[in-house]
Amino acid sequence: MTKTKGLLVMDVDSTLILEEGIDILGEKAGVGAKVADITERAMRGELDFEAALRERVGLLKGLPESIFDDVLAEIHFTPGAKELVDELHTRGIKVGLVSGGFHETVDVLADRLGIDYVQANRLEVVNGQLTGRVLGFIVTKSVKLQKLQDWAVENDLAMSQTIAMGDGANDLPMIGAAGIGIAFCAKPLVRQKAPYQINEKNLYKVIEILEGVQGEQT
Repeated sequence: MTKTKGLLVMDVDSTLILEEGIDILGEKAGVGAKVADITERAMRGELDFEAALRERVGLLKGLPESIFDDVLAEIHFTPGAKELVDELHTRGIKVGLVSGGFHETVDVLADRLGIDYVQANRLEVVNGQLTGRVLGFIVTKSVKLQKLQDWAVENDLAMSQTIAMGDGANDLPMIGAAGIGIAFCAKPLVRQKAPYQINEKNLYKVIEILEGVQGEQT
């Protein structure tokens, strides 16, 4: 087995994909504006993420389980997503997703790209309808950091061999802990604190940063 040479862990909504999945769910439930407003405030760091997520999920109560197919039809990968994942795999670098979104859609997206690891939230469904509740623990900023650390250990990697990327305040702990921390088309607070920035919607730009850092180290 070839030794893993690195690990990239990234956020999903507004990073791997162009949309915020929960905002699309909100639109389907007829509460799109309210959900989008809570999402925006949470991503800017103005609201507690877990409380904000539970509030938004509560607004989705009664949606049919089939709604996830409708949501997936409206989701688009950020340009460069597949090219980035393929190139990282060619270089022996694994890719993980940590999402405040939901396994019901994120798992499908991960499968399409051949992603190695996924951690997301799971919505409770009873009798084919969303109950407005989340099952199990919620993926918060501390969980995102923990998964970065766990997957690094699993692959016998030092944190200096990891890359973390996201756009929201809940991505900052993992961005700060990784060897290369990247703010991707991010909120102002995240851009201020992240060591690296990508400010155009092209995920393949990660390779430029990676090669620049490796060039400095040689």
